[in-house]
Amino acid sequence: MRYVFFGTPRFAAIILDRLIAAGMPPVGLVCNPDRPVGRKKIITPPPTKLVAAAYAGAKAASAAPVAVLQPERLDEACIAELHALQPDFFVVAAYAKIIPRAVLDVPRLGTLGTHPSLLPKYRGASPIQSVLLAGETETGTTIYAMDEKMDHGPIYAQETVPLDALATSYLALEATLAMRSAELLLRTMPMLMDGTAAARVQDESQATFTKKFTADNGFIAASELDAARDGSRDKAELILRTINAFTPEPGAWTLRDGKRIKLLAATMQDGALKLLSLQQEGEKPKAP
Repeated sequence: MRYVFFGTPRFAAIILDRLIAAGMPPVGLVCNPDRPVGRKKIITPPPTKLVAAAYAGAKAASAAPVAVLQPERLDEACIAELHALQPDFFVVAAYAKIIPRAVLDVPRLGTLGTHPSLLPKYRGASPIQSVLLAGETETGTTIYAMDEKMDHGPIYAQETVPLDALATSYLALEATLAMRSAELLLRTMPMLMDGTAAARVQDESQATFTKKFTADNGFIAASELDAARDGSRDKAELILRTINAFTPEPGAWTLRDGKRIKLLAATMQDGALKLLSLQQEGEKPKAP
């Protein structure tokens, strides 16, 4: 089994780490270039590259290394490098770049896409944040045959995960869905290799789409926050879902006396919003 893993952030790193731990390391990794991170702009490798490096440091002498490709663009030079790896298939998890047909045509068995929602619902860039914001009672993860359209191809495997949007943080849900995705991949990849994997077409009439959120989406007016803390249940639940969905990125925040305050954690108490952690500009996180 020779596959190339496409993915960059934490969600992808959790999946990649699980695949490696299960004895199914990729022959190659395609991820974003190292980027400056933090106030000091320290050049930092992406999470998936760190997973590949850890595997390289711990692997047995007989194990083949993972070739790491970090192209700015999936151009002809990158395609040539991918051909040289002779992959049977690709696995894509949160790569965040459009993958052109010329790249999808490289592996002989196609490309497995991994998406943390119950496709065709919540296609696009922010499925985890969007289900939390919407207050859904369930979500899940999907393994599908990737084509040029967004999260569109036939579904190989899918698993539902119950959800309490008022008691679930983004990071916790991300970790759960990443691990469920990895387990589905571990079952689907061998079937793809032996030709027993069956796929069903997505129901386009059920398709919904998400958008990429910015810091502006996380703004909560001080008056709305006060009402939620004073017992307005509807406002409290909406703000709590916003905090859960947008922590750590792009962040939920408000303004008090002209100062920006990050809202890091909260809960419901007797129908009202109770803040558990916040961070004022220039200060460390603290209880209110």
